[in-house]
Amino acid sequence: MEGFLRRAVAQGMLRAVDLHFARQMETLAGGNAPELLLAAALASHRVGEGDVCLDLERCRELPLLHGDGGTDRPRVPAPEVWVDALGARAVVGKPGGRAPLILDRHGRLYLGRYWWFERQVADAVLARVRSPPPAVDRDRLRAGLRRLFPGTGGIDWQRVAAAVAVLRHLCLISGGPGTGKTRTVTAILALLTEQTAGPPLRIALAAPTGKATARLSESIRTAKAGLSVTEQTSDRIPEEAVTLHRLLGYRPGHATPRHGADNPLHLEVLVVDEASMVDLPLMARLLAALPGCARLILLGDKDQLASVEAGRVLGDLCGRGRAPGYSPGLCAEIAAVAGDRLAPATAPGPDLGDRILVLRESWRFGKDSGIGALARAVNRGDADAGLQILADDRYPDVGLEAPRPQILTDLIEQWLVPVMGRVLTSPEPQAALLALDRVRVLCAVRSGPQGVDHLNERLAQALEAAGLIRRDGELYAGRPIMLTANDHALRLYNGDVGLVLADPGSGGALRVFFATAAGVRRILPSRLPAHETVYAMTVHKSQGSEFDEVLLVLPETESRVLTRELIYTGITRARKRVRLLATEERLRAAIARPLVRTSGLYDALWTRPGADDPGPGSRSAGGDSSESAPTSCRR
Repeated sequence: MEGFLRRAVAQGMLRAVDLHFARQMETLAGGNAPELLLAAALASHRVGEGDVCLDLERCRELPLLHGDGGTDRPRVPAPEVWVDALGARAVVGKPGGRAPLILDRHGRLYLGRYWWFERQVADAVLARVRSPPPAVDRDRLRAGLRRLFPGTGGIDWQRVAAAVAVLRHLCLISGGPGTGKTRTVTAILALLTEQTAGPPLRIALAAPTGKATARLSESIRTAKAGLSVTEQTSDRIPEEAVTLHRLLGYRPGHATPRHGADNPLHLEVLVVDEASMVDLPLMARLLAALPGCARLILLGDKDQLASVEAGRVLGDLCGRGRAPGYSPGLCAEIAAVAGDRLAPATAPGPDLGDRILVLRESWRFGKDSGIGALARAVNRGDADAGLQILADDRYPDVGLEAPRPQILTDLIEQWLVPVMGRVLTSPEPQAALLALDRVRVLCAVRSGPQGVDHLNERLAQALEAAGLIRRDGELYAGRPIMLTANDHALRLYNGDVGLVLADPGSGGALRVFFATAAGVRRILPSRLPAHETVYAMTVHKSQGSEFDEVLLVLPETESRVLTRELIYTGITRARKRVRLLATEERLRAAIARPLVRTSGLYDALWTRPGADDPGPGSRSAGGDSSESAPTSCRR
């Protein structure tokens, strides 16, 4: 078994850390435990691939073990045999235990800390769901909803979302680009402010990345200007967002942040934007640090790609595609305060469903938008409809190009080089940065002929041949960069995009310019955190960004990263036009393949716990009982 795992590491199918962890587990178990060695290596590897745990029943589907076995692959035990063998090992504990590995009754094997992360999230979410609702002046809420959402034609889902966010401690608002999530949450903050007597509410705005915080701050500032509220109410709505890491107080050299259960955040309302990008460990630590009395409002797009790290938290919270359905009690409350008549679900699910609102109408992609129509077809998994839209002349804003040998060269020379020419001939840095963000090449993968690394090099060569840049050093005038690390001292964060230009104010010396909420900043190249060239970027890195035009490039060879969510995320980064460079076969396969991440969070939130499960709300799992949660943070 160890020989097989060593070969897998050499072939890049496993990480060295996965094998090291597996060896440790086998040693702690007394040695000679091939079934444990394989399971531990795979459990570690799955976390690295984004899963929270290893599903023993589906192991044969993993690329490492896929196939008919043969002499090079080990014999995988039957799931029930494997469960029994692992359960007999002291390093494998039951749910609620403190063993390095945890095996639950569904045959899911966790790294111990990831079981606890998952349990902490489930406990904290369900404690908020089960806690008594906050005290609300319903007459004042009714008047505020009428003023801020005056529409009367049919159900206004923004108004419904605002009502739920005020009436409950937890609200999840999902919607695609242009559906008004930020405008809705700004109105929610106004309604909450109007409910509050005495000192201003303690409100925080946060997002996973620096780029997302900048966009959230800008959007809140713009939305405030359009609200029908008093000047005092407007002044009490914060505009500056921070990264979740900064909010929690992460410190270099420390594994845990400053804020947690023992030192909670001093907040009454927390808004988290781009929640689809929040991974399981970060969500667990965020919920542990948030007082039970505080309102939590999560904004995001449940159909987007999941976090880069383990988990698909927003997707699990929103029910993994469950159709929204509301209890008769909530429908009656909404009718009373908002006037919207919701039809109760015929078979209402868990109470968590009453906290999930999906904004349906896109103000960016209207009925004639090919981008909008294509996004909806991709979300349905309807590849036939998607390909028809791409071929339909009525939708000039979308198009599909077959990856012929010359097509990428033509696109670079006829489209991208002129765009970069406008960037580099802009009269000042702010105009150059705006021009840079009007177009972007997005890739599904980093390596290979259609990967980010190769395309960045090809684009740089084309620009150099056109005389627009001269690569005479690592940093050269005209090089766009994206940060890959945070620098809190500089207030620059992973994902921020800058542009290297000659600075007339510094005698023509190179500076790196960044667009921020406070204006354009110039940074000495020597002070830059880790970074990379970003003529092209991965779809994952593009989350939270928008561009006028997008070229989405898919690999010609089969890749498991090609999923429905990746295609949807890529095409919805475009405001005006998107081109896909892909074969019909590869695009069809991607649309048909939903992103699947193995976890137990959905079961913990949406189904009853099993007999061997301590269950949500259990003190052994680190959560307070829901009945004891206070209803107000006012002091």
